[in-house]
Amino acid sequence: MYRVFEALDELVTIVEEARGVPMTSGCVVPRGDVLELLDDVRDAIPQELDDAQDVLDHRDDVVSTAEAKADKSVTDARNEAERTLAAARAEAEQLLADAREQADELMADARGQAEQAVNAGRREYEDYVGRAQSEADRMVQAGRAAYEQSVHEGKSEQARLVADTEVVQAANAEAKRIVDEANEDAERLRTECDAYVDSRLADFEDLLGRTLRTVGKGRQQLRSPVGAPFDYEEWGSGSGAAAN
Repeated sequence: MYRVFEALDELVTIVEEARGVPMTSGCVVPRGDVLELLDDVRDAIPQELDDAQDVLDHRDDVVSTAEAKADKSVTDARNEAERTLAAARAEAEQLLADAREQADELMADARGQAEQAVNAGRREYEDYVGRAQSEADRMVQAGRAAYEQSVHEGKSEQARLVADTEVVQAANAEAKRIVDEANEDAERLRTECDAYVDSRLADFEDLLGRTLRTVGKGRQQLRSPVGAPFDYEEWGSGSGAAAN
């Protein structure tokens, strides 16, 4: 049958590669090659048909044999699969038991380590809390002392500022009093000085008047006729008054 298909393939190739006839759909093929391939096909077909008939004749036997072999193979495969599955199940159960035992051991070890870690952590935590509490108490005491010191200093500073304020107020009041007294004394002295000057000017005005009157009288007597007696007593009295 293989030769038949091979010859047919060669015929198809010859026809596809044949030179075409102009103006037609025909082609020119090598006659000898085509006839030779056809002879090969003719010679091969009877043998192939005989072989095919033999195959058909023995088909039932082949199928029966194949089915028997298939059933045996399936049975053997099923038995082998069952044995393999049983062995695998046993091995899996053993592995599972070993894994469970190992897991229990690991769990016990982990639990022991966890308990140790927890105990160590609890002790460390308690130690840390104790130190933190001590530090907190110390800081609170220090803060309270600093606060009391600040309050004391603040009160002292406040008292000092209040005292300074009172001193300043007292100084301002004293300065105002002194200024007021100085103004009053200056006004009194000015008044007394004005009165003294006025009295002295009045005395000087009176003396100057008497002196002017005496001078006038002296001039009148000087202008009197020659030989008239000069009143020395009156002149003396006027001069004495002027001297006073």
